[in-house]
Amino acid sequence: MTRSTRFPDGSMVRRGTARAVLGLALTCAVTLTGGVVAALTSDRSTGARDGSGAAPGTPAGAGGPAAPGSPEATEPGSAGGVTNISEGEVAAFKRAVPPDLLAVAGTSIGPAATREITRLRQVREAIVVGGGAVRLGGRKVNAFAVEPSRFRSWTPPGTAKRQDLWAALAADRFVVSESAARTLKLRNGDTYPIAAKTAPQITMGGSGALGLPGVDLLVDQRTGHRIGLVPDLAIMVSAPGADLGALSKRVRAILGDGGVQVINLRESRRQATGGGGRPVGYLDLYRQAAKSCPGLSWTVLAAIGQIESAHGRNAGRSSAGALGPMQFMPATWRAYGVDGDGDRRADIMNPYDAVPSAAKYLCASGAGRGGQSLYDAVFAYNHAHWYVRDVLELAKAYARQYS
Repeated sequence: MTRSTRFPDGSMVRRGTARAVLGLALTCAVTLTGGVVAALTSDRSTGARDGSGAAPGTPAGAGGPAAPGSPEATEPGSAGGVTNISEGEVAAFKRAVPPDLLAVAGTSIGPAATREITRLRQVREAIVVGGGAVRLGGRKVNAFAVEPSRFRSWTPPGTAKRQDLWAALAADRFVVSESAARTLKLRNGDTYPIAAKTAPQITMGGSGALGLPGVDLLVDQRTGHRIGLVPDLAIMVSAPGADLGALSKRVRAILGDGGVQVINLRESRRQATGGGGRPVGYLDLYRQAAKSCPGLSWTVLAAIGQIESAHGRNAGRSSAGALGPMQFMPATWRAYGVDGDGDRRADIMNPYDAVPSAAKYLCASGAGRGGQSLYDAVFAYNHAHWYVRDVLELAKAYARQYS
């Protein structure tokens, strides 16, 4: 939803396994991907815990940033995704949600706890998923049971935009990480037993970078119920710019101390890349794109990405006509848009293209020289001094968070 704020000058800007599987243990044990989510334990209770900115090249006032930390969270399970989808049908990818925290409870997370987490300051959005450890190809694998149309937004952009994967998931097939596919020698289209409370034969629908430490298997909610995965066992939280140490403590307090584990997904060791060093998340995209402009810090791109679209969350057309995760005007895009992912087209809506295009635009405006030149380059991106100050302050916050 577009929000507007009236500034002092009067301008309006947009702010824009065979046994019951019941609990994830986020220990130092590694799984197929080398992550930190260990195999799930069994026989626990499952009772619910209830306790735009203006586009580059546009006049000032044509758009503006969404206030960092503004309460625009979408309640998990509420409207915002697509429900009642026919078998094999899934909503198209429209936005990316960068996950910052993954919390796994000892029991199912109830609606009251979910609401409390989504209402925390700086939490933009949260999603609850089922989970459990299953046996696949003779190995124990951590699995999530998800609603494909909503969950795809929480995966790396390159995976999220693959309609074939999510349609397969919606058609009761399973999807695995690229590492699991290689390690277990799985072949797309073949059928395998997935053993938890039951051991049904399920067809593999594909593989991709999931972006989740230690989670190597996705099934849809129907299949998860059939296998015996625990519903609403984990919650993923998007909180761009938040102090994740403090936020982790608050989430843990809400869920209770009994068996709750919280992973900071921002930590550098969790920022995995896909095959050939391909970035799989927005932070990786910012870091890689900044390398094309010597002297430009990736934190500036991250700040612009957050202000312009909350890292792809509000990538639709602005009132000024800007589009995409970095909110380019079409005319500016024609001059600076690049093909960042090698698919032979520069797509204004594709973060793999939009982020390096923003780096190119900033670099052409002198951002790599720093100092006043950086200020002027950000001003060129959006002709408003308050916007430049917001970007530079947020960039400093990213630098502190990831130093």
